Amino acid sequence: MLNALTVDVEEWFHISGLEKIIHEDGELMYESRVVENTRRLLEIIGRSKVKATFFVLGCVAQRYPDLILEIANSGHEIACHGFKHILVYRRNKEEFIADLRKAIKTLEEIIQNKILGYRAADFSITRDSFWALDILAKEGIKYDCSIFPIWHPRYGMPEAMRFPFFIKDNLMEFPLTTIRFLGRNIPISGGAYLRILPYGFVKGAIKKINQEGKPAQVYLHPWEIDPGQPRIKIPWGRRFTHYINLKTTSIKLKSLLEDFEFAPVREVLKLE
Repeated sequence: MLNALTVDVEEWFHISGLEKIIHEDGELMYESRVVENTRRLLEIIGRSKVKATFFVLGCVAQRYPDLILEIANSGHEIACHGFKHILVYRRNKEEFIADLRKAIKTLEEIIQNKILGYRAADFSITRDSFWALDILAKEGIKYDCSIFPIWHPRYGMPEAMRFPFFIKDNLMEFPLTTIRFLGRNIPISGGAYLRILPYGFVKGAIKKINQEGKPAQVYLHPWEIDPGQPRIKIPWGRRFTHYINLKTTSIKLKSLLEDFEFAPVREVLKLE
């Protein structure tokens, strides 16, 4: 059973919701580590001969076009993560369109290929920003990976479907993977959830999902394999989820690559 492996290509300081601490010009204030960390991920994934989808921030692509070409030339899919890492529901429609178009244009000029997929910063397509899906479809996006069918203070739509479906006539949604437990959707396969949960639990959950004939989606960020990244003063809750178990990410990723089959989102959704 093919599952989707996805990477959000962004800097360690692209943390949403902390604008009073980390300003938009963070790339001028903090040490950039995205190139080194992304190349380490490419090496780990490459050893397993797996291909993935890399959701790239336009501002990162603009600054490091050679890195994006390196990802694409390695056979991975390049998809859009917006230009700036700003929550969709904190934009108006005009701002969202301008950001989306700038990001797509930047990426397509680098890779000389069409961008099919999109993921919002911090999964920020919610009830308050559902309008963004119409815009994605009109701008030629074929699939979205922004909806998280859980409750969370910053994101989530607990009532959303849990597996790929057509959310618009010409737009597929691939929600972030959850498992049902005690009547609730529990996130299991990415970010802090992957770092916190025991690997055996994650493995069992994905195996169960696959046995039901459904694909899972694993996601991570380059900074999650970088325990040496700088520590900055951020609120305790965000500090916990951002820095916990960074040493385990690469270990869990290698185990996932051994235990399951993975492919880019476009291949899992049969959009090629």
